[in-house]
Amino acid sequence: MERRGLKVVTIGGGSSYTPELIEGFIKRYDTFPIKELWLVDIEEGKEKLNTVGGLAKRMVEKAKIPMDIHLSLDRKAALKDADFVTTQFRVGQLSARAIDEEIPLKYGVIGQETNGPGGMFKALRTIPVMLTIVKEMEVLCPNAWLINFTNPAGMVVEAVFRHTNWKRIIGVCNVPIGMERAVAKALEVEEERVRIDFGGLNHMVFGLAIYLDGEDITLKAINRIVSSKSEINMRNINNIAFEADFIRALKMLPCPYHRYYYKQKEMLESELVDYKEKGIRAKVVQTLEKDLFDLYKNKNIDEKPKQLEQRGGAYYSDVACNLMESIFNDRGDIQTVNTLNNGTIASLSRESVIEASCVITKEGPRPIAIGDLPVVVRGLVQQIKSFERMTIEAAVTGDYHTALLAMTINPLVPSDTIAKQILDDMLTAHKLFLPQFK
Repeated sequence: MERRGLKVVTIGGGSSYTPELIEGFIKRYDTFPIKELWLVDIEEGKEKLNTVGGLAKRMVEKAKIPMDIHLSLDRKAALKDADFVTTQFRVGQLSARAIDEEIPLKYGVIGQETNGPGGMFKALRTIPVMLTIVKEMEVLCPNAWLINFTNPAGMVVEAVFRHTNWKRIIGVCNVPIGMERAVAKALEVEEERVRIDFGGLNHMVFGLAIYLDGEDITLKAINRIVSSKSEINMRNINNIAFEADFIRALKMLPCPYHRYYYKQKEMLESELVDYKEKGIRAKVVQTLEKDLFDLYKNKNIDEKPKQLEQRGGAYYSDVACNLMESIFNDRGDIQTVNTLNNGTIASLSRESVIEASCVITKEGPRPIAIGDLPVVVRGLVQQIKSFERMTIEAAVTGDYHTALLAMTINPLVPSDTIAKQILDDMLTAHKLFLPQFK
């Protein structure tokens, strides 16, 4: 990529996370010189876009860098000749997330925005929109890199690989970097001294090996983590501790989202208590968002507010910006991203999208070979991948029976009868955003 001022487009620019991104771009301006940053949203998000855009402009002005920020509701105009496009949108906004979380809980099933029925319906709404964006990019910015942060990130990226000819797409997630930083904290060492080899799927990734200064200390680190009861979690997930002996037996580090599978009963019970006492997570987030946007409107604020960390997206800017900066500069460093398997994990098909440690180059990510996943986690990962495949097909075809299969084979759904009940209720509740289902 030639050295010149870059054009970056952020779709979902009115997101409360955008100040994270702006902060990341400002910090890296010397090595990732953005000339034009376009923040794009839809008509329903216009007010949020203008509010966030105002803060973004104040942040850039304070930093004294020549980055022009454009706010637009015209996606095609924004995409023209872009170098990088980032996606961070939510189809149906937070009210759709509330439905994703609430309906499963009524049937005694975990309600979570990226796992189980909620994750499935987020994918059904999101994938058609992403495929449309890619078609526009093929015409307007065919050489751009598409960096996707929209959840469920792995499914969204796999849908693009399977149903378009676009290859310049990478999915990012803040879970792996959060895990590395939590391990460094547990070991009481500087963050840069710790590296973890990751392998699995998005929100279903395992820390397969833990390194300190390049030395494999996996078992020692796991023992330290469980003995000290160190917290390796995210703000949006109830922190119910794994059994220490289970983690020792596993001999690898599960990600925070594994609580929904290995502690399904306890997580469901805690969600039901929260549901009765303070409402679903989406309602909590709506309150957080309102408070954040009230802050963003304050014209005296010209930096990312600390309160944004409560939103669950910590390290977002580091993940997304590190990736773009590494591609632009052909760094060859190791980062954990979502990309095509191509034999990296032998127990999954080559066409599957995985989340794994990769060497980042100007040509994109090169996954570090893993071989077979350990047998103790292989089956769960394969089951989730089957669910993802069926969900992607349902999103593209709008076929009811494919959607029912996807819902039923998800390990968080206890029976085909409950799967059908949840599916029917959610199809009705989300019909405005699911035109592919007749």
